[in-house]
Amino acid sequence: MYKVVGVRFKKAGKIYYFDPLDYLLNVGDYVIVETARGIEYGKVASHVREVEENDIVLPLKKIIRKALVEDQVIVEENRLEAEIAFEKCVDKIREHGLEMKLVDVEYTFDRNKIVFYFTAEGRVDFRNLVKDLAAIFRTRIELRQIGVRDEAKMLGGIGPCGRMLCCSTFLGDFEPVSIKMAKDQNLSLNPSKISGLCGRLMCCLKYENDEYEKAKELMPDIGEKVQTPEGPGKVVGLNLLERVLQVSLTEHEQTLEYAWEEIAGREETIAQLTK
Repeated sequence: MYKVVGVRFKKAGKIYYFDPLDYLLNVGDYVIVETARGIEYGKVASHVREVEENDIVLPLKKIIRKALVEDQVIVEENRLEAEIAFEKCVDKIREHGLEMKLVDVEYTFDRNKIVFYFTAEGRVDFRNLVKDLAAIFRTRIELRQIGVRDEAKMLGGIGPCGRMLCCSTFLGDFEPVSIKMAKDQNLSLNPSKISGLCGRLMCCLKYENDEYEKAKELMPDIGEKVQTPEGPGKVVGLNLLERVLQVSLTEHEQTLEYAWEEIAGREETIAQLTK
């Protein structure tokens, strides 16, 4: 077993695990840690706990120390310097005529590296741009191409629901989303109705998907024959979340709604009808 503490570096960023050593850390505390990018300033996002070796990536990097008030001043200075770096990089991109869009700029806490995040339709030859930026800032430069979903997560915004984007407020990782989820939920397949600001399928399609899949396994398909209290019929509509079926009755020439519980006890009759 390994003792770990979870740390985030952005509001809705991914949680990374570190060795807490002997520090007494609580959720919400700020810490200084060593990462693959360099020394970073992060926020404790989960309590110290023990996990199995298979649940983490070894070797674990260690918490260097708890953050001080002075460290917050450095973070704010880095943020202001990043805004200046953003404007200078935009000018250089325009100067080199590169087909790329700068999204965000970050300094590592120790200022040993600046990371420039950008989007582009394809591959971009930014070697000359890196040389120019290195000459200006006199530090290590990293240009990182990101996707449109990552861009929306960084920039934030208001979704079609009228709320702030899930990805920029609480989603640590992106879940795979497919058009099948929209079909299962009987949603309009119009791209403008089921796409987020990023232009990709909305992340919230995933939220209720498991419940829809359970309901689909439990309930009959449209067109399937069933036996109701009023006699045999055929399923013509489904409300999966409420477990309600619309059944066209063969003998009465009418369509009625039934709760699944009213149909579920008639499996043997259903089996006979489908033979």
